[in-house]
Amino acid sequence: MPKALPVIDTSTPVRCAPVAAAPMDADAALEVAVRLKALADPVRVRLMSLLLAADEVCTCDLAPAVGLTEATVSHHLSVLRRAGLISDGERRGMNVWYRARRDSLGALCRVLDPDCC
Repeated sequence: MPKALPVIDTSTPVRCAPVAAAPMDADAALEVAVRLKALADPVRVRLMSLLLAADEVCTCDLAPAVGLTEATVSHHLSVLRRAGLISDGERRGMNVWYRARRDSLGALCRVLDPDCC
């Protein structure tokens, strides 16, 4: 079983220097690793793709798009939310709507490659 990473504050985008700028300290490496670990699943990558393609998406639409139950999709979304990559869900009646946090994903991209964005 993979070792779980410690819980860190992901309310703001990753704030460290690019990985190629200098050797990273342990805290900066942890910030990056938590976000990358959240993306290290094909279903979560697909969910991010769907969320990035639209302004906001309901779990009722995400579940059939990835061929999973809403409960399983909610689990994957909670991993992405804890990593700071998507917004807290907004409940509307029986459904929950999510948005990608483009600022957080962009910051992660710039840490990995400052020339990418």
